[in-house]
Amino acid sequence: MPYLKPEQPEKVTAPSLKASKARGERMVCLTAYDYPTARIVDEAGIDIILVGDSLGNVVLGYGNTVPVTLDDILIHVKAVRRGVQRALLVADMPYGSFHTGADDTVRAALRLVKESGAEAVKLVNEEISGMGHIGLTPQLINQLGAYRVKGKTADAARKLLDDAYALEEAGAFAIVLELVPREIAELITNSIHIPTIGIGAGVHCDIQVLVFHDLLGMAFGKLPRFVREYANLRETITDAVTRWAEDVRNGSYPSEQESYGLPADAAAELKIEIKKVRSRKKAQKAGSKRSVALGSDSFY
Repeated sequence: MPYLKPEQPEKVTAPSLKASKARGERMVCLTAYDYPTARIVDEAGIDIILVGDSLGNVVLGYGNTVPVTLDDILIHVKAVRRGVQRALLVADMPYGSFHTGADDTVRAALRLVKESGAEAVKLVNEEISGMGHIGLTPQLINQLGAYRVKGKTADAARKLLDDAYALEEAGAFAIVLELVPREIAELITNSIHIPTIGIGAGVHCDIQVLVFHDLLGMAFGKLPRFVREYANLRETITDAVTRWAEDVRNGSYPSEQESYGLPADAAAELKIEIKKVRSRKKAQKAGSKRSVALGSDSFY
């Protein structure tokens, strides 16, 4: 392992997440979809950054995640990659990228790793770190009809636990539990050796994840119960944009201090040039009037 300077935080990897779980450490995961957000989130010490297909809702303006394409994910992962140093960068496999066979699935995952710099993908495991996802799967919204808590019966709970075991056996390095009753999430977390990542799944998961825009009050519409807003940036941004527009319209922006002036000698030379230009224009205008007058006399 390369030497790390004392002030340089250790890089988060799939094995380090498992070691953190074994030590009983709680970890955090947030989404990011662009360079500045990724840099802020990474420098804040977040362990995992997920370029999720939730970008369809919060960035691209779709009603759900289904329309998001592999190319959409690739573009955003490339941008996020440039802002990430410490966190583990995970990319979502969007709807349609894993439905036409194993070969196509692996090709899509390889593109995310090779072209965009993702360090793991959420779904597959083919010499690529894979993250599983059970419980609510938003990509199936057209089948589900609505977002609902999953695993509310004993049979459903057993099925979720079996799915978790299967994903661990298949080599997943972590499993997202979405909209799962907290008791089931606790059971799964205590039953497997890889970290669980909870979103709407209670406090017992090893890692908690939220959508960046939900956390900061930049979402539209009704928020799920599990979202806690830690800021209202939508209101802050609206206020800032409105005040700036007012300042532009009333002439108070930009001020002299917010623009650039010429040095005194250059300004003096410019005044002379301006006078020359005005004199030429005045002469040209006078000459034009004389030409019109002569033309009128000859016409009559």
